[in-house]
Amino acid sequence: MPQHVNNLGHVFGGVLLSMVDRAAAVSAMRHAVRPCVTVSIDRVDFREPIHAGELVTCRARVNYVGHTSMEIGVEVHAENLLTGRTRHTNTCLLTFVAIDDKHRPCPVPPLDLATEDDERRFREGRRRREVRQQLDAELARGG
Repeated sequence: MPQHVNNLGHVFGGVLLSMVDRAAAVSAMRHAVRPCVTVSIDRVDFREPIHAGELVTCRARVNYVGHTSMEIGVEVHAENLLTGRTRHTNTCLLTFVAIDDKHRPCPVPPLDLATEDDERRFREGRRRREVRQQLDAELARGG
């Protein structure tokens, strides 16, 4: 809508991040069957601008599950409703944590890895988590 775009007619990044966060939250809560909160937005790739008047679709999926946390991948697509042309505009990775009634982290169910693609996404998500933890530890040591 017009209030969601900048002077170039492109959707504001913050508007898009809000949509991505909501889609990822639904995916996390469906998996955990618990309330979930955003811990971090780990990566946002802006591949192409989204223009005023295009239909935006966010497709979220749980990539990786730890003990209480989940990595959610979100793909964003923009569709020109007059031509039917659809473009993959953004890819985002977010981390969510399931919370209990006292708003404390709580365990989440394991991920059903039914396909090779599921297994690949899980491995990649686990590796990204390991790299983030290593970097956090290194920075905490002053490195």
